[in-house]
Amino acid sequence: MLKWEYALLIRRRQAATNDLGWEVVFVWYGPEGSMVDVTPYGDTALAHLNRAGDQGWELVAMSEDPSLPGNNELHRYHLKRPKPAAPPPRQRMRGAGRPGRRTLSG
Repeated sequence: MLKWEYALLIRRRQAATNDLGWEVVFVWYGPEGSMVDVTPYGDTALAHLNRAGDQGWELVAMSEDPSLPGNNELHRYHLKRPKPAAPPPRQRMRGAGRPGRRTLSG
């Protein structure tokens, strides 16, 4: 059965920390719980989505939070990709020349 893993890309437009207008910040929330500022990898949502697509991610939903004050913006891009198959369990091998389990009779 095919299983999926999910990730979230957040695009946030907010007041710049240096008081020089606005900045756009991109944060990636990975399936293992990581949170990474990916802003240096591109300056548009399309650049980040194409990069994710190159890694096997597929965009499944997008949402915007219109309730933020002022000129702040928040966009959420929900992505999924097939989860890598778990390796099959290793079989136990009996050593060569090693006797099997002994049973008591009698």
